[in-house]
Amino acid sequence: MNANPGLHASLSGPLNGRTLVSNALQNLAVARRAGQPKGIYSVCSAHPWVLEAAIDQALEDGSDLLIEATSNQVNHLGGYTGMLPADFRRLVAGIATSKGFDESRLILGGDHLGPNPWQREPALDAMREAKRMVEGYVRAGFQKIHLDASMACGDDHGAISGETVARRAAELCAAAEQGSGEQKPLYVIGTEVPVPGGATESLSELAVTSRADAAETLEVHRRVFKEAGLAHVWPRVIALVVQPGVEFNHDSVVDYDPARAVHLTELLKDEDQLVYEAHSTDYQRPEAYRNLVRDGFAILKVGPALTFAMREALAALSLIEADLVEPGRCARLMDVLDRVMTEDRRHWEHHYTGDERAVRLLRRYSYSDRVRYYWNHPQVKEAVEKLMANLQQTAIPETLLSAYLPEEYRAVRAGKLQPDAHSMIIHRIRQVLRDYASACGAQV
Repeated sequence: MNANPGLHASLSGPLNGRTLVSNALQNLAVARRAGQPKGIYSVCSAHPWVLEAAIDQALEDGSDLLIEATSNQVNHLGGYTGMLPADFRRLVAGIATSKGFDESRLILGGDHLGPNPWQREPALDAMREAKRMVEGYVRAGFQKIHLDASMACGDDHGAISGETVARRAAELCAAAEQGSGEQKPLYVIGTEVPVPGGATESLSELAVTSRADAAETLEVHRRVFKEAGLAHVWPRVIALVVQPGVEFNHDSVVDYDPARAVHLTELLKDEDQLVYEAHSTDYQRPEAYRNLVRDGFAILKVGPALTFAMREALAALSLIEADLVEPGRCARLMDVLDRVMTEDRRHWEHHYTGDERAVRLLRRYSYSDRVRYYWNHPQVKEAVEKLMANLQQTAIPETLLSAYLPEEYRAVRAGKLQPDAHSMIIHRIRQVLRDYASACGAQV
């Protein structure tokens, strides 16, 4: 459970001192042009169990693995995880090394890198921090950089123009280039609507990015990069973020409809070097991922669905604990978690509305999974550790697995899974990843 990167291998510079870089991202457009579309999923989480599950999945598939940190999670000031980019890299690399994962197949990315964490500040100040952050990511060896300056800053007086977005993205790109060494980063531009992390409003009118808007985003960025002396960088712009019509809010999901995104697929015929990056693909049905990859959305971002699955496993294990352990010794994890979230409302109070019963249900069960911000809280970590220790000291009967974790029960009965708490948590997370892996070309 402990996310302290100091517990893992302490690395500096390229992983293990070598510069080994996967070509998986550059090959996505090549595969699309050849009529054999391939995809890669991007794991957006800093939780060690999610990272472990992702590495286990990639090991089983023999695939490359893309793991990304967001500007709010990890930045040069620590982010909400308390990690600098180099710390996040050490965390991931340590887990990968401990499992024998080939470092040349590990790709690290930075998501929504821009002024977002400082958007209440004047643009000059927000961009200064954003450039420091981007440079920190690149210096730490992150290979994939999403340049996102789409949000208005404190003195912008409303939404900003596409020209301003592009000029700020070029500033960020210049900072990244300055911070990079021999191995230059790859870039993603553009942003999705609604905002990152899941929508809070109704999704009934979710709009797919128009062909005109996508084409204009590319044209403006291409021109501004050239004007900023960054024309040589443009061939390393590998993807554009658009809204293909997938999103989720607290209790509903908008499913991908290929017919609504045909115009975006057609646009890629004029952009040989590019694919699309699709955000908020969490909770889609398995066929949607296959269709997205087929239609040019070759990079599929997933985050909340993974910690949502982890929370489901922990909640089920808490019920098992209540049946097996004396009441006075129980960790009562879900009660602790709800108490902590009630006392510290900053990560959810602006997202969840309604009466107390409705808000209580959202705190625990919402698709947006604001629970993920609390796993590092000392009281929650202590409760998780106590739960795991309690369950380690007693065998979990198959009949309880059947009642509370039926999919894991079937895997245990089939001899594919050990009946311990840790293994079942990892299995639950991998159930989400398997759908992505299958769609992206892995034989799962």
